[in-house]
Amino acid sequence: MEQLSPFVSIRRQLHRIPELGFQEFKTQQFLLQYIESLSIDRIEIKKWRTGLFVKLKGTNPTKIIGYRADIDGLPITEETGLSFPSEHPGQMHACGHDFHMSIALGILTYFSQNPIKDDLLFLFQPAEEGPGGAKPMLESNSMKMWKPDIMMGLHIAPEYKVGQIATKEGLLFANTSELTIDLKGKGGHAAYPHQTKDMVVAASMLVTQLQTIISRNINPLESAVITIGKITGGTVQNIIAEKARLEGTIRTLSVAEMESVKNRIEALVEGLKIGFECEATIDYGSMYHQVFNDEQSTRRFIDFLEKQTDIEYIRCQEAMTGEDFGYLLEEIPGFMFWLGVDSEYGLHHAKLDPNEEAIDLAITTMTKYIQTL
Repeated sequence: MEQLSPFVSIRRQLHRIPELGFQEFKTQQFLLQYIESLSIDRIEIKKWRTGLFVKLKGTNPTKIIGYRADIDGLPITEETGLSFPSEHPGQMHACGHDFHMSIALGILTYFSQNPIKDDLLFLFQPAEEGPGGAKPMLESNSMKMWKPDIMMGLHIAPEYKVGQIATKEGLLFANTSELTIDLKGKGGHAAYPHQTKDMVVAASMLVTQLQTIISRNINPLESAVITIGKITGGTVQNIIAEKARLEGTIRTLSVAEMESVKNRIEALVEGLKIGFECEATIDYGSMYHQVFNDEQSTRRFIDFLEKQTDIEYIRCQEAMTGEDFGYLLEEIPGFMFWLGVDSEYGLHHAKLDPNEEAIDLAITTMTKYIQTL
């Protein structure tokens, strides 16, 4: 029989119960039961919606060290073929938050048994994948009462090998915004297009126009992305569509570029309304602030990694990935890093299968590092 480490076992249990943002009821209960099973009086727990604040008291605290793990899953049907698949149809931990939680529990468990001087605050944060839990959690009364002096977090990285950790000072992840554009014209019979305002044609034209923002309005030495991932419109093949919807995302490496891209989107949509004699509305949905690693605390972490014989530190480039951890770093100095998990399939893929050897390695690395603070 396979001998699993306790936190690999925990990861597999969490992998079975992925839940969408602010619906993580089973997940919250699982976390609570485990933390309460540690049975020590130095732990204080506060529920926040479907998340948790967990404070572990130090022996003689002068500061609070913060560590965040996101807890939600994605609306993806799992195709991994694992022996412990998701039990929730159409939902999967396809972004590795089951890893993030098990690692956080491992760090918490270690320090519950090996006290250090300073207080530790663990944030088990819901809704990272949307609509965004970090910002309202940051603004909560519990956070104001227990606000950390430093904040840390990790994200699994399928493209890196187990034993590799990648990060950098400064910008790590992009500013991101959802994008939904609804168009309404006039439907009608396919044989009489002159009597209609066809929103499938309008939507198709707009997709092409949106790409000119990147190619003709953004400095080619800068970076931005507009992706339209979903288009819906019409009902059957012989009826001209009265309505159409475009759904996508915007990614930029600066706040100014985000504003510039949105201004240009709005201008193109205004032109479309005139050109196709239609109505149009824009909804930016969830918007995530860039993840900007504090230089001093990140440099200290990198120096630590470079002395570890079982870790290969890699200085990575910034990525167009979105992460609401950026809201925490906007107010609290700290950093995020990529943890290598060596999966053939990438994040948000139905076949994502991270190497579980990374779990205990991450726990050991972070417990060693936290003891240096």
